[in-house]
Amino acid sequence: MNREIAGLRLRNQHISSAAILEPGQVVRTLGALQAQDYMQAAWAIGLRTPAAGLVGVEQAIAGRHLLLTWSLRGTLHFAPPEDVKWMIQLSAPRLLRQAGRRLEQLELDDKILGRCRKLIYHALKGGKCLTRLELLNLLEEQGISTAGQRGYHILWHSAFNGLICFGPIAGKQQTFVLLDEWVPQSRELSYEESLAELARRYFTTRGPATVHDFAWWAGLTVTEARAGLEAVRAGLASEVIGGSEYWMPDMPSAAGRHPAGVHLLPGFDEYILGYKDRSAVLEPELAPRIVPGNNGMFLPVIVSEGQVVGTWKRTIKKKGAELLLIPFEPLQDYSRAQLVSAAEAYAAFLGLPLIKLEYQEIHLL
Repeated sequence: MNREIAGLRLRNQHISSAAILEPGQVVRTLGALQAQDYMQAAWAIGLRTPAAGLVGVEQAIAGRHLLLTWSLRGTLHFAPPEDVKWMIQLSAPRLLRQAGRRLEQLELDDKILGRCRKLIYHALKGGKCLTRLELLNLLEEQGISTAGQRGYHILWHSAFNGLICFGPIAGKQQTFVLLDEWVPQSRELSYEESLAELARRYFTTRGPATVHDFAWWAGLTVTEARAGLEAVRAGLASEVIGGSEYWMPDMPSAAGRHPAGVHLLPGFDEYILGYKDRSAVLEPELAPRIVPGNNGMFLPVIVSEGQVVGTWKRTIKKKGAELLLIPFEPLQDYSRAQLVSAAEAYAAFLGLPLIKLEYQEIHLL
């Protein structure tokens, strides 16, 4: 572990310095945020925007200040609406090639997928929005099976062809809209400009990070990642730590290098998933505890002094929110006091009172 790296990452990711006022500004600053789980992703924005709350995040979605869709590495991200198209164009060719075998297994050929896109387009054009179930029922009614994973891959493929993205929340359901209608004005960047822009946002908000971290996060080859870094390196600082070269925003040498405080981070947060090598903030032997069964589902984590020291769970009741904290080792008294504040902040984000906070002590063998 490296406390200096951890401290700078907390600062640059706006976790320990949550001074951003608007949800859209958070996403625009970080470039893209992991969003495999909607509520966890909303909290990833909320903890960096203390005044917004869940209502503010959902208002930002409805107001088109941030957008949810499949983008980098083929996974769901919140991204700035005006940047989504160039991000998709950067990622889509490789991802669509990689998906070919799975689409073949699902018997989804170009003809079927083209028909699906046409049906979806006509169902959504004119500013309409439909839920996932409504779109899949539409396809079923036209004789196109969405059984198994077919429905998911049809929607995924449509998104990476620039047809659809997620729109406003309808009750508790996410909806889909046509990307061109939802985002009529988009930035047009060349391939080289896209690499440079992604590298600039990555290293200024995730640094200290290596070129291999960037390649993994963006779903690029190392060669592409190096090209993006080379285009923006003049505006960055570099430092060799533990034999590896790390890149970060240029700042005074003492700024933010001492991690402090306790934070309740969501599952899939960029503080963990923003890097190929997570050992600076997470002991490798503890990794299975935040991804039980290695199934790709990252649990929400407790971070103290920059290090992952446990996980946490929430339960929503009619009267408010209940949180269960599961530290890997017994907590110090000062950590407990800070965790109360962190738990209250999460409940406030939800717009609910914190009605119960429990600790489940787990001792390492």
